[in-house]
Amino acid sequence: MTNSTKLPKHLGGFYYITRGWHLVTLPGIKRFVLLPLLANMLLIGGSFWWLYQRLGDWIQWTLSKIPDWMQWLSYLLWPLAVISIMLIFTYFFSTLANFIASPFNGLLAEKLEAKLTGQPAPDTGIFDLIKDTPRILKREVVKILYYIPRAIVLLLLYFIPAIGQTVAPIIWFIFSAWMLAIQYCDYPFDNHKVSFGNMRNALRQDKIDNFQFGALVSILTMIPVINLFIMPIAVCGATAMWVDRYRAQHILKNMC
Repeated sequence: MTNSTKLPKHLGGFYYITRGWHLVTLPGIKRFVLLPLLANMLLIGGSFWWLYQRLGDWIQWTLSKIPDWMQWLSYLLWPLAVISIMLIFTYFFSTLANFIASPFNGLLAEKLEAKLTGQPAPDTGIFDLIKDTPRILKREVVKILYYIPRAIVLLLLYFIPAIGQTVAPIIWFIFSAWMLAIQYCDYPFDNHKVSFGNMRNALRQDKIDNFQFGALVSILTMIPVINLFIMPIAVCGATAMWVDRYRAQHILKNMC
């Protein structure tokens, strides 16, 4: 049992992903990993198989948007086209997988927080989880509504010649990293009824570290096999970050 709220803030987002790999194996935590892991394997595994069937056609379509005067850069833009498609695809299906698994991810975050702080977790049974599911799914909808208008604007950039094949993939990667940080860090915040707006403001206080966290999750989600396991690892890493950095402040606010 570890109360790590005093750990220094120089531990960056990359650290919390590596810590997540360790935390999923802790005794008493592994059983709460199974359902998020199963949901992620079924959805991400199946969707990546489908993607690889069609990736070549989508890359050709993307490259066809390159103006004639930039054709000489095609060999450099091809990797960007692949990355763009992978980023859009992986974030979309990660969001869907997280929506489906969100009640179990919240439960995993709750049990891990209790283990890290040494404080008992609420005695949550299956009926309590079912009762809390509508609230959890509502929070997921809030995240999706935050994401959609911004994603539409970024997707429109892909239809602008030159910009769509060069600048848009970079902007999309930055945006995806931020959204994945929000997605996973929100589970422990939501467990303590911290509003979505307050959660975003808290994450902005450590923008670089949260971007590191989200960027590494984004990269790992694009790697076959590893992407099957990344969801519970990211939940555990984000929960450890909550305990280290945000918990004391927000628990105190709730008590006032």
